[in-house]
Amino acid sequence: MAGEGKARSEDLNLCFEKLMMLAFGGGKSGSSEGGVKMEGAVITEWKDIPVELLLRIVSLVDDRTVIMASGVCSGWRDAICMGLTHLCLSWCKNNMNNLVLSLAPKFTKLQTLVLRQDKPQLEDHAVQTIASYCHDLQDLDLSKSFKLSDLSLYALAHGCPNLTKLNISGCTAFSDAGLEYLTEFCQKLKILNLCGCVRGATDRALQGIGRNCSQLQSLNLGWCENVGDVGVMSLAYGCPDLRTLDLCGCVCITDDSVIALANRCPHLRSLGLYYCRNITDRAMYSLVHNRVKNKLSMWESMKGRCDEEGLRSLNISQCTALTPPAVQALCDSFPALHTCSGRHSLVMSGCLNLTSVHCVCAVQAHRSASSFPHPAH
Repeated sequence: MAGEGKARSEDLNLCFEKLMMLAFGGGKSGSSEGGVKMEGAVITEWKDIPVELLLRIVSLVDDRTVIMASGVCSGWRDAICMGLTHLCLSWCKNNMNNLVLSLAPKFTKLQTLVLRQDKPQLEDHAVQTIASYCHDLQDLDLSKSFKLSDLSLYALAHGCPNLTKLNISGCTAFSDAGLEYLTEFCQKLKILNLCGCVRGATDRALQGIGRNCSQLQSLNLGWCENVGDVGVMSLAYGCPDLRTLDLCGCVCITDDSVIALANRCPHLRSLGLYYCRNITDRAMYSLVHNRVKNKLSMWESMKGRCDEEGLRSLNISQCTALTPPAVQALCDSFPALHTCSGRHSLVMSGCLNLTSVHCVCAVQAHRSASSFPHPAH
């Protein structure tokens, strides 16, 4: 036992020296041979560190070290637990569930919690514990949590109503009823990632989002093949501030979805339509038409900056029904859409019939190259 205590003391001393170097820029600033001077006092051991300095150090080190530091003594535990607002446990590869059960009751002031996993570890009771103690949580990442069920969504709905950003991509067990229930309580959501939530992301869930989450700005529905026009149109009508929408792989949607977005979401900047093969020229011309209409309506308020508005990223790869005139009209209407090398904000992979579509930059570059005389032979 004595040997273990000595080893622990040595570990703490080494940790203290490392943290002092971080806090004081390599130990050069404010250091002396006997310790670190701070407002007349000399810090010679880890136990002498005042709370203010401790929290400063905590902000500089990795999350694993923060957790270790919170177990040093009751004073450190209380200070760290009250001051810590951001925590990432993605480094934990084997025991994340138990770690969350242990930490959530202590770190009650968390605002950001990242629990991204390479292999599924989290279970419902861990998320329920988070919801029971971390009521200030605003940003939560539960991606690839295959073991979670709707019980987790119900817990978050009641315990974390201030969520503004939620990533549950790859959580395949969630249902649309659970997602709909969540939106009734978490109405401050601005960023939501549902990529791969094939059971949860349906028209019913999207109707709930459109009805309850009017502040939503970013939504990822990639490969949610049960999403249809009814759901997307509900989003368009209920979320007018939508700026980023990924519908890649949503094979059921048609032009009606894009037309609704063009009509109701004037701030839309990024739209993913990869493999949405029901999309035709009608959708493209709708975007063009509303671009012209929005430019006219914003001319006075934007003071000539209306070019900053409009689509800046569009993926229409594998949308094989589109024709060059429609896509060229779209490209001409949105100056931020580029086909030129190195920028590629208009992605058209797999559309061999669209190879003639070019942005203004690409056309100008081609003309400049053509203007140089050919070398004599």
